[in-house]
Amino acid sequence: MRITVIGCGRWGSLITWYLDRIGQDVTLYGRAGSENMKRFLETRSNDLLTLPERVALSTSLESTQNADVIIISVNAQGLRALMERDLAPLQLKNKIFVLCMTGIEVETGKRLSEIVAETSDPTNRVAVWLGPGHVQEFFAGIPNCMVIDSADEATKEQLVNAFSGDLIRFYYGQDLIGNEIGGAAKNVIGIAAGFLDGLGLSTLKGALMSRGTREIARLIEAMGGNPMSAYGLCHLGDYEATVFSKFSHNRGFGEDFVRGKHFEKLAEGYETARALHGLASRYHVELPICEAVYSVLYEGRDAREALEALFTRSLKKEF
Repeated sequence: MRITVIGCGRWGSLITWYLDRIGQDVTLYGRAGSENMKRFLETRSNDLLTLPERVALSTSLESTQNADVIIISVNAQGLRALMERDLAPLQLKNKIFVLCMTGIEVETGKRLSEIVAETSDPTNRVAVWLGPGHVQEFFAGIPNCMVIDSADEATKEQLVNAFSGDLIRFYYGQDLIGNEIGGAAKNVIGIAAGFLDGLGLSTLKGALMSRGTREIARLIEAMGGNPMSAYGLCHLGDYEATVFSKFSHNRGFGEDFVRGKHFEKLAEGYETARALHGLASRYHVELPICEAVYSVLYEGRDAREALEALFTRSLKKEF
């Protein structure tokens, strides 16, 4: 199986390293002007890992034409531009696109698999690769469990068999809607966890996990997915890595935000909070935690006041 990974950031480079480790033929693509790609071309390394010489490096997307599988790991809000501007002219057909990224398109509220499906040839298939784990931990040899999902059963089976290895145990996803929404929404819960850390309220993370999963399950169900997906690897199963880990960009962003500090790394939950705000209105679903995060990030609401407001909501049964 010939694989091209688009995106030479921390996750794209880790995926490249992992797939090479399990014996796949893999090429890593990065833009010629990218600082990350410059480092790989000069040293084959970034600040986390080193790629073996047998891994091909490319600054041309024409490498995707010879690939069987195209893995994409870029900023979620940049996916449509990548598909329409960069990949569409190549007229790629009979490819499997695997999205190793989470998010919801803010302007349309669409899931990422929907964007790929509507911007590429009908002969192409789409899958998502989701779940817990950090680059630093995988590279250190710490294993984890993840999920691959697709609307096409044969594609799902092919990828799970090809990508399984000693570091990742893959499960077959059974709900593309639920897995994509759950995977994206967990980043917003991660920002809320960062708020708690920044305000010295970390003990509330247990309640955050419980109630956060519950509200995302309601949204998944309203959108036509299986609410139980929120309790799987895409969402609740990813909370340790997102809500607690020192490596979590979303948690770190939330903590720095309430402390008035600038956070330089990508936190997908920032844009996802805006997308969920739109979906909550469209599907008439209450998302109190996500809405609290949105109000702090976009409306200038005080974080402590927003969290206190969650405590003063009307009393109700847990389930």
